[in-house]
Amino acid sequence: MKFGISYGTPYFGVDPEKIVAFARLAEECGFESLYMPEHIVLYPGAKVGPYEMPPSLPYADPLDCLNFVAAATERILLGTGVLLLPYHHPVTLAKRLATIDLLSKGRMRLLTAGIGAMPGEARAVGVDYASRGRRADEAIDVLRLLWAGGEDGVSFTGEFFSFDNLCSFPKPHETTRLPIHIGGSSRAAARRAGLRGDGYFPGGALDATERAVQWELVRSSAAEAGRDPRALEYTRFGSIDMPVEWVEGLAAQGVTRVVVNTAATEPEQQREELSAFARRFGLLGHRPHQ
Repeated sequence: MKFGISYGTPYFGVDPEKIVAFARLAEECGFESLYMPEHIVLYPGAKVGPYEMPPSLPYADPLDCLNFVAAATERILLGTGVLLLPYHHPVTLAKRLATIDLLSKGRMRLLTAGIGAMPGEARAVGVDYASRGRRADEAIDVLRLLWAGGEDGVSFTGEFFSFDNLCSFPKPHETTRLPIHIGGSSRAAARRAGLRGDGYFPGGALDATERAVQWELVRSSAAEAGRDPRALEYTRFGSIDMPVEWVEGLAAQGVTRVVVNTAATEPEQQREELSAFARRFGLLGHRPHQ
């Protein structure tokens, strides 16, 4: 099992020293990865499901934060949980992601892409909310095409994006393909993960039956598309105080990575919680990225 941790700038704030200290602590404790969330804009009355979002929450740009973290760490992998893919143009996003991966020497490897759940956020960036799923599918294809393309250029014609003979350099570190995991809490997201993703990271508000249905849908969709379901990673949220038995239960369901959060905002309490988790799961001294 791999273990990641999420740093929520909306709740911990955007203090550069605290961000760096947290990332270094996570790396020291042996966590495989650090995740950052995204909301591009908020507004009064914005809701995700039944939860109203205070409009002053400071959602820092996750990719800028991860680049900042990469410069202050050595091994920890960089992830988004989740990047709102339909609200980014894939041509510019391909360059940003490749640059972070190159500068971090191959650590921008846990991009998790979602489609967003607030119509006002889509309107703010000029995206039709109803078509955001199709837009995300197309964006994934464009990202991979640009990363794989050479000096002769690549072309694409789609519903949302079209271009001729584009060259996108530099490439990611020692590869022309970055993993793209799919986040979401719907069966459409599960199908997207099976058809296009390198893994699935479902949300937290699902019961056990629906989780099982969605993971099976990921695997069956992959098989029907001629892809190997066994190659797909399965990431789930956990809690910082979860016992070993819970993780064993998740592993039995096919989970390959658990991402936890801490409610602690002060450095000393964060150290206590992360260190206790690391001792419980034997992470101390572990080096997840070489």
